[in-house]
Amino acid sequence: MEHIVFLTGRLAQASLTRVLAGIEAAPFTWEVREIGLQVAALMTADMIRRRVAAPVISDDEGEGEGAPRRADRVIVPGRCRGDLEALSLHFGIPVERGPEELKDLPRHFNRAARPVALDEYEVAIFAEIVDAPRLSVAQILERARLLKADGANVIDLGCLPETRFDHLAESVQALKAAGFEVSVDSSDPQELLRGGKAGADYLLSLTLDSLWIADEVAATPVLIPRVPADEDSLYEAVAQMQRRGRAFLADSILDPIPFGLTASIVRYHRLRARFPDAPIMLGIGNLTELTEADTSGINAVLFGIAAELKVAAVLTTQVSQHARRAVCEADWARRIMHAAVHHGTLPKGLSDALMTVHAKHPFPDTPEEIGEIAAQVRDPNFRVQVSPLGLHVYNRDGLRLGQGAFELWPQLKLHDDADHAFYMGVELARAEIAWQLGKRYVQDQPLDWGCAAARPAEDLARWCAPGTTMKSNP
Repeated sequence: MEHIVFLTGRLAQASLTRVLAGIEAAPFTWEVREIGLQVAALMTADMIRRRVAAPVISDDEGEGEGAPRRADRVIVPGRCRGDLEALSLHFGIPVERGPEELKDLPRHFNRAARPVALDEYEVAIFAEIVDAPRLSVAQILERARLLKADGANVIDLGCLPETRFDHLAESVQALKAAGFEVSVDSSDPQELLRGGKAGADYLLSLTLDSLWIADEVAATPVLIPRVPADEDSLYEAVAQMQRRGRAFLADSILDPIPFGLTASIVRYHRLRARFPDAPIMLGIGNLTELTEADTSGINAVLFGIAAELKVAAVLTTQVSQHARRAVCEADWARRIMHAAVHHGTLPKGLSDALMTVHAKHPFPDTPEEIGEIAAQVRDPNFRVQVSPLGLHVYNRDGLRLGQGAFELWPQLKLHDDADHAFYMGVELARAEIAWQLGKRYVQDQPLDWGCAAARPAEDLARWCAPGTTMKSNP
């Protein structure tokens, strides 16, 4: 059985021992070794090289099971800095980082035994630029680059009713020259023709009455019913394209809440049952844009439906400010759901990317455990931890417990230390947010918002055309 040596600091030694002892049927023997520092997070690769002898041999004082023996692997704290690959060469055995929180060790080893890659997906993402006629070619190209960086496979140029798009052909050609796949989305047959003749890869959307456009251009048409409830017209359009041997995508149209969402999902199910092998497109903007709820969860559910229906492509938008991560979320959702289907498992434990607001395990330490650690502290530096009871702030002068920054602030007495006061204000604000939402808080670390994490420079480019303000854009 593999023998693992876990390196830690004095404050975490007892907790780490308890966690390891609690792992049921662990496929390894273990030893906890404190290397002569108080805080495990301050450990570095150079410090380990100086303080741990090579080869790494268990000693009689080591915690754990089994007789003294040579280690097969060394696990260091997740926040340990430095070159662990060089350290592995030095010791002659693998030296690896564990999870950032020691309470996550059981899940860490469970995941390590069943690694699931998220590098594969089957659903193509069409990302629509809904206001393309109002943008210059250069602005369209810049928007396309941002969308592709977020995971878009096809850039969809959305045409607007009663709005001239004189540079449609030029935009299609510029996108194609830059290496993008392009679709043109319009209810005007002439715009679809112009886009197709300019080299668009897809045309959205053709009905049974406008199938003639598919005979004029090489672009792949997306087929829709005359009206959403007219399923027979969509079925006939699909049948005609199949008889012609032409590529296509079929879209039953997803309706918003409360205007027929459930019925439209049933229509997609009937479409799949009627044409088991037909490539289907699912347009999800009516849910993400028109429902005021966090889009990460909406995308997760919709891509779960897409995975079950074997949908080939999804059309999404990110117009509303609350939906500004829709493409990135869609990219994560399609990968997670593909992995769940491929491995025959629930979409749990595969990635935290869509857990943008809450954490699965927000409070790893109990108030009692925090109290034990606080009792050992002998220096004036403040530590901040969060438990189900609230915010715990402690140093050598004692432990304070509160449920908000303003409640705890007077107890810290930092009015004459501006730098420290600013630092503690930031940390207490983060901790309060984490406690209120049920997120994981780690001192000196930003809160983890999953794939919803803000990227200010990209947001500015996405939402503000040159020379305009954010307020004047959709």
